[in-house]
Amino acid sequence: MTVISVDLSNAPYDIHVRAGLLADAGTHLMPFARDNRLLIVTDENVAHAVLPMLRGALTAVGMDTAVFTLPAGEAGKSWEQLERLTDWLLEQHVERSDHIVAFGGGVVGDITGFAAHIVKRGCAFVQIPTTLLAQVDSSVGGKTAINSAAGKNMVGAFHQPALVLIDPDLLSTLPTRQLAAGFAEVVKYGLIDDLEFFDYCDAHLERFFAGDADVRAQAIIRSVQSKARIVAADETERTGTRALLNLGHTFGHALEADTGFSDRLFHGEAVAAGMALAFRYSVRLGLCPTEDAQRATGLLKRAGLPTSLSEAGVNANGAALVDYMRHDKKMSGGTLPFLLARGIGQTFLSKDVHLEDVAAFLDSEA
Repeated sequence: MTVISVDLSNAPYDIHVRAGLLADAGTHLMPFARDNRLLIVTDENVAHAVLPMLRGALTAVGMDTAVFTLPAGEAGKSWEQLERLTDWLLEQHVERSDHIVAFGGGVVGDITGFAAHIVKRGCAFVQIPTTLLAQVDSSVGGKTAINSAAGKNMVGAFHQPALVLIDPDLLSTLPTRQLAAGFAEVVKYGLIDDLEFFDYCDAHLERFFAGDADVRAQAIIRSVQSKARIVAADETERTGTRALLNLGHTFGHALEADTGFSDRLFHGEAVAAGMALAFRYSVRLGLCPTEDAQRATGLLKRAGLPTSLSEAGVNANGAALVDYMRHDKKMSGGTLPFLLARGIGQTFLSKDVHLEDVAAFLDSEA
């Protein structure tokens, strides 16, 4: 077992990582149950594939469960589903001392955490992420949200989990496309500030996708350690340190908006294309060596990820994509901060990017 602590002053918690951990979930969750009962939120895909394993582990230690099932995909992260979920939690007589279990990917974790934050002015929750993207990114750090007509994650709150349980064996249930989408977030940590980890991803990519258990575990552990370190330094994005985790997201969210926040473009795929665009835009500005942008793009391509507008299935022009960016929640005083790079492992936050130039760059990418 690898235990990684997220050292927050007001709500520290641990992240446990171990292959086969799901089978022992009952032991870890027992302290969080009330009257030997847990409320679980999942989605249709997870309910079919692995929910019986979790319920079996809980039954083995004498716990009962009640389960709420969301639609799979981004459709599960809406006002309608939030209303359904909060109504269900109240019907189950949830108490503020309860710990709601989010068992699924990023969508499940995001909406469950947000519902836990607002029901009865705040309940606790536990994350058991089932996708690579959720294991290395969204389950850690306390960002919770739903989507709205204005855009992705526009309504939400910071609400830290009480515990995160990560079982790398769950990755064996994922389709290759979904695994690749999560791998984009793994590579992100190397691109942000860890050239050595980027080199590790580059050298072990084939073994990772072939199912090498040690490589997958190390990729998850090192990603989570990176995120825990950054989150502990800037829990609510006040100093700018945590903003580094948004590498590729400003471009990526615009691509997701253009494709309707649908399965046409998974979030991780949008982030991959967004990171490639951020590196090429950094080259355009004279900040980053062309070789570094090519190497970053090359690794993402080898993982089967999109690295351009056309590969992401986006046909919008630069002006239209920038219009999506104007709705970004990081917009302040008419200025949108961008994550740019001086090289691999040298990402920084720039607050003097002109959106008109971004639009021109995107037109040149079409």
